[in-house]
Amino acid sequence: MLLPTLTALILTQAPPPLTTVSEQSGWKRTGRYAEAESLCRAFPKAFPGKARCDTLGTTPEGRPMVALVVSQDGTLTADAARKKGRPVVFFQGGIHAGEIDGKDAGYWLLRDALQNRASVPDLLKGVTAVFVPVFNVDGHERFNPNHRPNQVGPEEMGFRVTAQNLNLNRDYVKADAPEMVLLLKYLNAWDPLVYVDLHVTDGAKFEPDVSVGLEPQKSGPPGLRELGTKLVDELFTGLTAQGHQPLRFYPSFLVDDDPTSGFAYGVPPPRFSHAYWSVHHRFGVLVETHSWKNYAERVKATRDVLEGLLKLVARDGAALQAAVKAEDQKAVAGGVREVVLGWKNTSRREAIAFKGYAYERLPSDVSGQPYIRYDDTQPQTWKVPYLPDVEPSVTAKLPEGGYLVSAAHAAWVAPKLAAHGIAFQRLTRAVPAAKVESFHSKDFQFQVRTNEGHQGLTAKGEWKPDTQDLPAGTLYVPVAQKNVQLVAHLFEPAGPDSLLAWGFFNAHFEQKEYIEDYVLEPWARELLAKDAGVKAAFQERLKDPAFAKDPRARLRFFAERHPTWDERLGLYPVYRAASAPPNLAAK
Repeated sequence: MLLPTLTALILTQAPPPLTTVSEQSGWKRTGRYAEAESLCRAFPKAFPGKARCDTLGTTPEGRPMVALVVSQDGTLTADAARKKGRPVVFFQGGIHAGEIDGKDAGYWLLRDALQNRASVPDLLKGVTAVFVPVFNVDGHERFNPNHRPNQVGPEEMGFRVTAQNLNLNRDYVKADAPEMVLLLKYLNAWDPLVYVDLHVTDGAKFEPDVSVGLEPQKSGPPGLRELGTKLVDELFTGLTAQGHQPLRFYPSFLVDDDPTSGFAYGVPPPRFSHAYWSVHHRFGVLVETHSWKNYAERVKATRDVLEGLLKLVARDGAALQAAVKAEDQKAVAGGVREVVLGWKNTSRREAIAFKGYAYERLPSDVSGQPYIRYDDTQPQTWKVPYLPDVEPSVTAKLPEGGYLVSAAHAAWVAPKLAAHGIAFQRLTRAVPAAKVESFHSKDFQFQVRTNEGHQGLTAKGEWKPDTQDLPAGTLYVPVAQKNVQLVAHLFEPAGPDSLLAWGFFNAHFEQKEYIEDYVLEPWARELLAKDAGVKAAFQERLKDPAFAKDPRARLRFFAERHPTWDERLGLYPVYRAASAPPNLAAK
């Protein structure tokens, strides 16, 4: 009777401390957010002096957003890390709360590391780890078994976006979501050397189980690119030895649902997490486990990537930090004169052997288009094209001094700058007729569909010398600061993630005053009679059949020349200055 009694006793005992629901269920389930919060609070009690739990703030639905900070020697605050020159690795799970591998992998790894398990000896000896288990907390609690139809486990999971229906991994620059503002302030306070965002892919069926995108590697300063490439090379050597098949690019086909189209290396805009951090001259990392692997495999892959990064950063932290510091000093000294705002692939292609599965494309009587069907019992090597190189697609030369944000917009721009850790000042007194550069566009277009609640705007034009009155309260944002690249992304109109492109200034591109046709008609005739230049220009425009057939366009030609025309229509309410204006005060 002894054996059954002992077995019964073991089965009724409580699980070991700090063990997640995922581990207890054999990686079938994941816990609710209450577990993530309680574990964060429990770590400091279990490992006094080696762990702390921070509360970043409260989500729109009233839940605390927590972060676990751990280090072997008790370096548990941002100030302490800076004083020691301690490299910091900041990683987060659940930015898309259905892709929740990072939460369970992070707790599993940090617990084992603090217990100094044989599998991870002295992992935290020379590095501080900052772990946000769930970024999209409210989305996490929208729990359902059907949220990720092309993902194998866990049994239930959270939802992709927040309770306000915002996608946090599109929000880094515009910072609309309250959760994003909390995270950015915490992230910038820590200023980590490496920032890791943990995801799960969508997409096709194939063998590779994880992709790791890291920048700077093909973008950013050359010195950091070299270090980033070395970091990935060594990380992949370790992952391959552990049985993983890591990819250096996000495995999305160039043409949807067509494996023959191949893949491309991409450098995204800074609305995305790892791109956002890379424009800070730090290392941004995007980890994507493959959705068709089971939950146990995906959590293990995530853990192995994190473990590898922590080891490498602890070992090479001094060299990485020295390179980052050099870039900061260059930026603060005003040494950055041009910023790349967008990247594109070059025309160079190479053939790669990609481990996929047998598939067939079949005609569909449902959609009327071909669809793909995989057979994952038959591994198959695909010979597909790959575009490995990138080059700048949009660049901007910076002003000598900085950017001036109209006082009328200071109330909402200032908090965004503060969240981003960008330095700025305010004018205490008005500056009349200041010499500036202004951007005045007559060729602009609003997006037809909204994106993340914004109607985007594309405005063509160029900066030109101008004079503008600067009211008290105008913001001055110097370019001579370490976040100069982000400053350019925010304020240069051509940037895909500029505040203008996201539609924050759309009202300035909407006509607000009008001239009645019966007033404009006789005035137009008078103008044609007395101004030969206008007459010639009008006759030239009439050669365009579309213009000639459009009464509104023809009348607008004259309305734009009428003395009452709004000369500020299409004037971007952000200017550029060659130097700091007078009468500045700290923010």
